[in-house]
Amino acid sequence: MKTVIAAGAFLAAIVTGSGATVAAMGSPPIPSPSPSPTGPQPTCPGMGQMRPVTSEYDYLSRMVPHHEDAITAARQLRRSTRPEMRQLGQSVVTTQTAEVGRMKGWLEQWYRQSPAPSPSGTTMPDLPGLSGDQLDRTFLQHMIPHHMMAIMMSQQLLMHGEAQHAEVSDFARKVRDDQWAEVRTMRQYLAQWFGQGNMPCIPEAPGMPASPK
Repeated sequence: MKTVIAAGAFLAAIVTGSGATVAAMGSPPIPSPSPSPTGPQPTCPGMGQMRPVTSEYDYLSRMVPHHEDAITAARQLRRSTRPEMRQLGQSVVTTQTAEVGRMKGWLEQWYRQSPAPSPSGTTMPDLPGLSGDQLDRTFLQHMIPHHMMAIMMSQQLLMHGEAQHAEVSDFARKVRDDQWAEVRTMRQYLAQWFGQGNMPCIPEAPGMPASPK
């Protein structure tokens, strides 16, 4: 749970791009989820199982199945009636498929003797059985924490100096920043379409859209 709480300590730094700010920041309280007419919201799916990133290999071998999980879920957005969601899904599929290829190439090049990445279970619900608003809302509610896991893993790698290759440092920085931008977009969609301004594990930080009253 320390890993989850630590998210609040560096989110503002992610927005501003300042890695040095992170170490000096405190950990603001994590907001409670906003009530929803459809019932309780997911509370940080998968976050409780997170463990610290311990090496470059650990980062890459865990990020590959994490990306593949996101790709599988994002493909379901082809059925969304909202063009914004279809575009978001295609962006996730295209970007993360290319990133999986890069990570697998690095693992083959540098860590051939280590175990290959393997699926570690999904944090996403059964999206194929959903459609319409239910599909869009459920995807957003679960993909935000899913992205947060990638953001936190990337930030840990960078903060702890675990990367052994400049390519991986640059990659982790891009994953962190790109997925944070997508978190902001998805949070805006939740507020705009479903009146849900707050999400578990997502503190109010500079640059974040204000929660609706």
